[in-house]
Amino acid sequence: MSHYRHLDVRKLTPTIGAEVHGIDLREEPRGEVLDELTRALHDNLVIFFRDQEVTFEQHMRVGRLFGNLQQHPIARARHPVHPELLVVHADENSKVVAGEDWHSDITCDVAPPMASMLHLKVVPPVGGDTMWASMYAALDALSPSMQAYLETLTAVHDGGKPYIGHYKAKVPEGGFPRSEHPVVTVHPATGRKVLFVNKGFTTHIKGMRRPESDALLDFLFHHIESPKFNCRFRWRANSIAFWDNRCTQHYAIFDYFPQVRTGHRVTISGAPPVSARSGTVESVARPLDVMAA
Repeated sequence: MSHYRHLDVRKLTPTIGAEVHGIDLREEPRGEVLDELTRALHDNLVIFFRDQEVTFEQHMRVGRLFGNLQQHPIARARHPVHPELLVVHADENSKVVAGEDWHSDITCDVAPPMASMLHLKVVPPVGGDTMWASMYAALDALSPSMQAYLETLTAVHDGGKPYIGHYKAKVPEGGFPRSEHPVVTVHPATGRKVLFVNKGFTTHIKGMRRPESDALLDFLFHHIESPKFNCRFRWRANSIAFWDNRCTQHYAIFDYFPQVRTGHRVTISGAPPVSARSGTVESVARPLDVMAA
């Protein structure tokens, strides 16, 4: 078990999730505190903070300690003054909300995000929880034969799937981002193998007939939903969730209509996934006509 000198890290489950106490994110963490924050993220995959009344600038500043911030691909989802902030909002006019299914963020990009940090200012009196699942645990629970087979496969991730479906975005010239990633990747910091397909963006397995691909992906999408792999976080006003996008999936539960839930998220840039089979980057972008299937 990891020990911390500067932080009070309280696990939510043995597999994933921990609340971090003893830190005020308005004061920029540095040195050993920042090292322990990074270790807490790697140990627990998603970490949570309570009673953090951070400003937009402080929120972005903390995010930048872990890497460059990227803007959301859909312009109208961005904050009008701070485009690095994604606006997260639902109220009595919302019919659906982003993230209401298991997914990792923006895996249609050749280099998907490393992590995201969400700060909620207003939460409903009950409901509006978010769930996270460990893709380490999901892979480890499969048989050795299935794991070995999955390591040979490549999946297609298509931005049009969520951007048209949720944001009702028009198809830009050249289409939405579409990329191929290994189905099993290796986390660059921990060296652990990760199941890397998600219902939000993954459309099919490269080289398979559509019925075969659909059957395998449906199995994997249902597999990752097991309670053994996930944790559930009950939000309070001024809570923050910080998750590693490379080894988790998450699900925002929209059970609070017509109540208000609002906040902002920063997204930290990442690198192309590394294949568990070859130990090298095999993720590539492909034009629409090549990926049609």
